[in-house]
Amino acid sequence: MIKLTNKITVLFAILMLPAMQAWADDYSDTVQIFRDAIESKQFFDSAYGYAVFPTIGKGGVGIGGAYGKGQVYAGGKHVGDTSMTQVTIGFQFGGQAYSQMIFFEDERAFKEFTSGNFEFGAQAGAVAITAAAQAGASTTGSSAGASGGKRDATSVGQYYKGMAVFTVAKGGLMYEASIGGQKFSYTPR
Repeated sequence: MIKLTNKITVLFAILMLPAMQAWADDYSDTVQIFRDAIESKQFFDSAYGYAVFPTIGKGGVGIGGAYGKGQVYAGGKHVGDTSMTQVTIGFQFGGQAYSQMIFFEDERAFKEFTSGNFEFGAQAGAVAITAAAQAGASTTGSSAGASGGKRDATSVGQYYKGMAVFTVAKGGLMYEASIGGQKFSYTPR
């Protein structure tokens, strides 16, 4: 049993290598990518605030996980830090890195997210904004999607319970038909 656990750990680390290439990305560069994208740029003008994750690393073999650190903004000012963890179970194999942006429609949604520990369930989805051969472009890994380029999204972004989520694939390849949710923690600045 220990040998199997060690093999899975090593395989997971190898699969996460594509995700590790961009951990040090700058927040302003990531925000600019989303400002330039057709489907997400309109949210900057009307949102109460947003959370930006320059790089989330994701990988799995049967059981998967994802992790990323981000910053939270309200009124254009950095007000705190956040982290995202995800555990998924189901058919999955590979590793991937992506950026994520969560827009808060109003103060209520912002307060819900920043209340401590917030979780997206299986019903929350994300709009994929970059070309990639991928499955699991949602926040839960339970849906598939691909699009043409950083300025072309496949579907219209919309708020769900006061939040809208967008992702930009950065690298890696992940085959996935799994279920899980994202959990966020928040620390005020």
